[in-house]
Amino acid sequence: MSNIVISQGPSNLIASNYSENKTNTFFKPSAKPLIEANGFDFELLDAGVNSEFSEIGSGFFRNKLIMVSSKKIGGFAKIDRNTGEAFKELFCLDIDRNGALSSPMLFSRILNTNDSEDQLTFSPDQKTVYYTRSKAENSLEFKLYKGILEENSHGNWINNELLSINKDHVSIETPYVNHAGDKLYFSANFPDAIGGFDLYVSDIYADGSLGTPVNLGSSVNTSSDDKYPSLSMDDKYLYFSSKGHENLGGYDLFVSKISKNGYKTPRNLGNTINTSYDEIAYFLAAKDKGYVSSNRPNGKGRYDIYTAVNDEVIQTLEGKILDLETKIKLPNTVVILKDEDGEELAKITTGEDATYKFNVVPFENYILSTHKDGFKDASVDFLANRGVKTTYNKNLELLTTEPVIAKVEDEMRIVLENIYFDFNKYSVKEESTISLNKVVKVLKDNPEMTLAINAHTDNKGKDSYNLNLSNKRAASAVKYLIKNGISKDRLQSKGYGESKPLIDCKNNCSEEDLQANRRVEFVILEE
Repeated sequence: MSNIVISQGPSNLIASNYSENKTNTFFKPSAKPLIEANGFDFELLDAGVNSEFSEIGSGFFRNKLIMVSSKKIGGFAKIDRNTGEAFKELFCLDIDRNGALSSPMLFSRILNTNDSEDQLTFSPDQKTVYYTRSKAENSLEFKLYKGILEENSHGNWINNELLSINKDHVSIETPYVNHAGDKLYFSANFPDAIGGFDLYVSDIYADGSLGTPVNLGSSVNTSSDDKYPSLSMDDKYLYFSSKGHENLGGYDLFVSKISKNGYKTPRNLGNTINTSYDEIAYFLAAKDKGYVSSNRPNGKGRYDIYTAVNDEVIQTLEGKILDLETKIKLPNTVVILKDEDGEELAKITTGEDATYKFNVVPFENYILSTHKDGFKDASVDFLANRGVKTTYNKNLELLTTEPVIAKVEDEMRIVLENIYFDFNKYSVKEESTISLNKVVKVLKDNPEMTLAINAHTDNKGKDSYNLNLSNKRAASAVKYLIKNGISKDRLQSKGYGESKPLIDCKNNCSEEDLQANRRVEFVILEE
């Protein structure tokens, strides 16, 4: 177990590529760059709807999977000379409770035309559709359209229009609306693209129109093609397919965390889902389950749809909170786990064993913050730098604050954190010896100073019992000071029981009120 002194600034940890060696069911890894599981553990299953033609997923509508396919419908299907298959059309498939898909049916007589339809996406209320279509004379250049679902209809899309962000000789493809409904992600080969196709995002206005496209930048886009954006269920992670970045070959699937400072460096989803072939159109139906399309070998058509289930890699971060100087365990410490943007993810207060424990995600950056009376607030950076199930052990060591001499209620006191005793006992708890050492230091630095140590209890129990207990607790504090070199002639002790509550809550006391009333005060006596 390693120690971190968090008062001395963040520790910068470096990610390693260590992970378990996984082999995908459908392929044998090529001799491309060594890319391992990378913190993911996918199982891919044939979705059961594939044919000799291309099938590619395209998101969800009313609990149905929408699919783009070149399945031939009828004997007069037009053939796209660029693909050698029929022009693509939109299909829908029912999803049962186990994720199995039904036989495909044509999705919309309005959206399907004699031209080639491709990816589409819907607003969160599913009343607006954004879809792409190319003309037969130029089947590789897609334009972006918008349609509105007619009220009380069963799929009658009206007011279909070509959107203003389309440009001549520019293909806009693979649109995706975020779950908040205020942004549309897509791929396009605009003149400012870093590569052939880059990922862009546009604001969605109240009327469904789009703002000026913004390139997602060089952390996401590469000099190769980047397409098929989608998002996690909470919109915090961007998934996409790319021929660039650290890649097994063809299109690989990647994920980039969306932080306040932009898009983080993408991470390959690893060799349990990616191959040296093309993996595209990854859409989540739940946190760890979705669909992906691939042209890997042993499929039925050019592209097949697979159900992708990610067995979450569980990792924990745990350790103890200790005093830096004495290594004494520190109960009653608030420990907060935050993401790299400072958003609180979890919080605990340490118990008697002074331990903390949080679940973390592989290759994510975190901030651990601590707060404890009598110690300096501090934080440390942490990176979960492994890709497999693991436990990270990190002790956190805290620096004490200096005692303060101040006037309180018309008397001068040494003001410091509370002194703790075991329940219904009068022996000083180990953690409070750190606080009493501060009093020792003040008295040694001021040899003429004399103190009255006054102990108080809460109002639980009998008055006489509490009075006796507080006398014993005050005496225990005096005994510790004498043991550590302070003359008994400079010290007085007295217990007040419950007679002088700091918070006079009577019979309506909260646990916080009771704790505040259980206290020891160090009053400086006048000469």
